[in-house]
Amino acid sequence: MNKLYYLVFILGMIILFGSCREDEPQDPIVEYCPSGDLRSLHTTLGNPSNAETSEAMPNNYLIEMDEYTISYNESRGIPNWVAWHLSKEWIDGDGNRQDDFRANPFLPAGWNSPNSDSYSGSGFDRGHNCPSADRLCSDNFNSATFFMTNMVPQAPNNNQEVWKYWECYLRELVDQGNELYVYMGNYGVGGDGFFGYREVITDGDINVTVPESIWKVAIAIPENDGDDINAITTQSTVIAIDIPNSENVSFFDWDDATFITTVDEIESRMGNGFDLFSNLPTNIQNTLEAQTHVRDPSFTPCW
Repeated sequence: MNKLYYLVFILGMIILFGSCREDEPQDPIVEYCPSGDLRSLHTTLGNPSNAETSEAMPNNYLIEMDEYTISYNESRGIPNWVAWHLSKEWIDGDGNRQDDFRANPFLPAGWNSPNSDSYSGSGFDRGHNCPSADRLCSDNFNSATFFMTNMVPQAPNNNQEVWKYWECYLRELVDQGNELYVYMGNYGVGGDGFFGYREVITDGDINVTVPESIWKVAIAIPENDGDDINAITTQSTVIAIDIPNSENVSFFDWDDATFITTVDEIESRMGNGFDLFSNLPTNIQNTLEAQTHVRDPSFTPCW
């Protein structure tokens, strides 16, 4: 009798507490990301190669998403450039790194389109253009950074050390009260990966060019709710870096003066009328594009 009593008592308590848990309100899923149609935001300062959403331009194919904008090069299997806006809204939030590398479904059918395994065994990382850590406002926004159209074959030391620290440096500028417009791209053929020099990664019918060099450009302006174009002056902070796609770099080289360049130099190396910041007034554009950045010496990134 006693055993039956205790059994009924325990069963009743389980039902009671289980019911209480089900009735408790659940924490809502909070979206911290900017809202609305964000597709034109990232190229506020210009579309540097005049990319178009036209299958007749496969090597300068425009993909506009809420998270970032791409000029995709179908022949090379990598982007020509990727542009994105960066502010606290994009970084703060409950998002987590998704690691769901995959082909981009927005490419036309039949195109040269790398998938999650296309770089396997090549000795090169799947190097983000728009970084995962720049899109932590939600899981969905973070997931979009893992489309393979946002990747380039990047030498591990370049990607995991030198490049990582520059990414941290830009986010530090955001933490200091700035918002940024960022472009990243590449040029040339042939890089030095973990297994040595390589020009092309082949995976069945997929061919991915290994770039010779990888660059990044950013303008930082004080956070504001107004017209960002008009907030940019000849005194605005401009950062331009161009780093060889090589294993022969390390975290000690992250701010090597030889890697810090000008927007003018990057435009020259890209060729074909490539024009960054084309939406800025000509006098401001000319001044900023000739500047060489001097970083804050007190900044120690990602240690």
